Amino acid sequence: MSKQTTIAAQTAFARAVVTGDLDALEQVVAPGSIDHDHDPATGQGPGPEGYKVMFAELRSAFPDLNVEVEHLLATDDELAFAYTISGTHLGELMGHPPTGRKVMYRGMQISRFDSDGKLVERWGSSDELSMLRQLGLAETH
Repeated sequence: MSKQTTIAAQTAFARAVVTGDLDALEQVVAPGSIDHDHDPATGQGPGPEGYKVMFAELRSAFPDLNVEVEHLLATDDELAFAYTISGTHLGELMGHPPTGRKVMYRGMQISRFDSDGKLVERWGSSDELSMLRQLGLAETH
């Protein structure tokens, strides 16, 4: 695999999330793919289905969800990037009704791909506290 293949796979993943075409994740996520660390949604399972559940919930809360890549580094099988997420809270989120507020918060992700260009592991963390504060759902200090 090459850096271009790794970047193309991540780009296809991002396009599926931003456009809401979550079935396209089947093409870029390996069946046993694991989401490590901070961001896996409660009860998120492995593979494309796990990502579909997580991003369907996020897109339901933020129908105009956008992810802007700020910085990207790639090797032949791994990719790391910093990003900014933005959107308008128009649907339920973590049991909270829509606030109508706009959010903008940052995150970082590392992804590892197999020789077929499919995501097999992801480590990510988004500043969810900042998002919740912007929505008025967490105290600010």
